[in-house]
Amino acid sequence: MKLKTLVVLALAAAVPAMACAKKPKKADAAPEAEKTVQAVEEPEPTITEECVMNVSLFHESVKNKMYADAYGPWMEVYTTCPNANKSIYSDGSKIVEALYQAASDPKEKERLANLAIEMQDKRIKYFGNDPKYPKAYILGEKGLAYLDFFGDTKLSEARECLQQSVEGMGASSKIMVLVKLVDASYAIYKQSPDTKAEQFIADYELASNYLAEQAANTNNKNAEIAGKQKDYVDNIFAISGAADCAKLDAIYASVVKENQTNLDMLQKIAKLYKRVRCTESDVYFAACESAHKLQPTDESAAGCASMAAKKGDYEQAVNYYDQAIKLAMVEDELEDVADYQYNAAFYCYNNLKKYAEARKYAQASIATLSGLGISKGQGRCYIIIGMCYASTQLYPNDAKGRILNKTVYWAAVDKFVKAKQVDSSVEAQASEFISTYSRYYPTKEERFDLPGEFSGSTYYVGGWIGESTSIR
Repeated sequence: MKLKTLVVLALAAAVPAMACAKKPKKADAAPEAEKTVQAVEEPEPTITEECVMNVSLFHESVKNKMYADAYGPWMEVYTTCPNANKSIYSDGSKIVEALYQAASDPKEKERLANLAIEMQDKRIKYFGNDPKYPKAYILGEKGLAYLDFFGDTKLSEARECLQQSVEGMGASSKIMVLVKLVDASYAIYKQSPDTKAEQFIADYELASNYLAEQAANTNNKNAEIAGKQKDYVDNIFAISGAADCAKLDAIYASVVKENQTNLDMLQKIAKLYKRVRCTESDVYFAACESAHKLQPTDESAAGCASMAAKKGDYEQAVNYYDQAIKLAMVEDELEDVADYQYNAAFYCYNNLKKYAEARKYAQASIATLSGLGISKGQGRCYIIIGMCYASTQLYPNDAKGRILNKTVYWAAVDKFVKAKQVDSSVEAQASEFISTYSRYYPTKEERFDLPGEFSGSTYYVGGWIGESTSIR
């Protein structure tokens, strides 16, 4: 056997994909009337021994980062047998990128930029059905190529490719494709904020949700990177101005009306409004109410609670928060549970004046956060309890009762002190309350007038409070 034949056989064995060469298909004869309109099937390129040899040559050069040397055999294969092997496109991207960076002639750079895009189209044509890197994946590469080679001049084309890629790949999308979808969409939005806000919001939601899913996947080796990139796109969205509540209302008011039975759409809108803190919007309320009728969730219940509170129906608001608490517990969304418990506590204290119930909800929120090892958020609950105590009159409004009613301030200040200890975020507010309510302690003279009530260093505050405190 000749040496050349041995080399060719060895290379063919090393590149299995090349062994799948197909002979040109012969189209069936079309009826006479159809011959003018029926497309003629294009023959698939034949993979020759020279193709096999050139694949080996350019692949070896790319491995050694000798991109100029790789270009000649690569272009030969790309032109004559583009179906030979996937490495034509993976290596080709590296070759074109390197030559583009090295080129100084504008026309040459333009040619290479166009070649980079054309290469992805050709890859889709010959390898679009690849199970690992299908058409949707390649569209992501095409979108990235548009941004790399054309910058802001082809934003719409880049964004369309990236969006289609993410729609097709879902949670398996490349992190960079997800991030660049938001970047491109944001740049388009900045050019036309009045007409592109809805598109930008939709792209952000799509990418952010998949990044969150990747970040939460413990089996994903890139979970940490996905988490950081989610923070990045969240920040882009926050500073974009698209999250303005009035702007969201203008976009989604009609969408909610037209999707009263579309649970998925209603839930997405409700989540978006919650994320950007537009939970006082009538559109948010409408979405939550409609979604709650179809399938109650903690988010829809919380939205209905906000709506009830806005209408002044605080009893109903607390009832909805009870539903939200139960539903969130089923989903093990304990941080949300703590928020709902606090909100119920606030309405019971501030609007319904049901101080014992307010304490019950606040204590439940503290317990939930403590179980999660979270201190932030506990402080506000202790402040609610302290304010409930400070607002309580346990004893009759007579001479003795007026003195004894001041003892609740000892118990109240205990809670404000505790708030500072567990949660530095409320330190200033707690200190202000301590300063305010410590002025109303029973005086020495008042305690002297009731020696039987104040014997010792501790005092038991009775009634619904039922706590011991220190005499000050």
